Amino acid sequence: MIVHPVPYFSQWESSELVAKFVSGSLNAAEDPLWRDSGAPSAEDYAFWSRRLCGVACLRMALRYWTGESLPAFQLAQECMEAGAYRVAGDKVHGLIYAPFATYVKKRWGLPCASRPKFSLSEVRACIERGGLPLLSVHPSIRTPEVHPPHQGGHLVLGVGCDEQAIVLHNPSGLKGVSQEFFEIDWARFDTFYAGRGVEIGPVK
Repeated sequence: MIVHPVPYFSQWESSELVAKFVSGSLNAAEDPLWRDSGAPSAEDYAFWSRRLCGVACLRMALRYWTGESLPAFQLAQECMEAGAYRVAGDKVHGLIYAPFATYVKKRWGLPCASRPKFSLSEVRACIERGGLPLLSVHPSIRTPEVHPPHQGGHLVLGVGCDEQAIVLHNPSGLKGVSQEFFEIDWARFDTFYAGRGVEIGPVK
């Protein structure tokens, strides 16, 4: 199996508390590390943190290839300015793949492409040649034994694979269960996968 040694970032600063955040038993505004995100307030952090899966994936790729580790909110602001997020009141549209890919190329100098159609064989080839794919899956992939109600809505990062399985970093995965280097067989992954995403790299 090919596994790229990509550092992990959750979309919440306290990755060990993800189960409480996603269940609603703890408000993200109570994350003791929220200031590390660069958010202007705990309330802003609570609003945005559940929407920052794509930013978390980008942070992982940047740390892996460039050594950079910008705060999540700085990256989110840059993505908004690039048109990768569109905010209307309490609604956020995004991550929007095409402007995001343009931003990554221009801002960070990394190869990046929007993949509105991204087959499993193409995903595997991307990982095998050293790339990191951001993949649209249903967020319930954090508990892969469940059957998702639909596909897509959340981004995970592919960091490894072989013929049988794909290895993921899931920004909203559960600590010790489905967070870092989470292995799931291709057929099961496909039940969550919307067949689209973004390809970053490889970097020569």
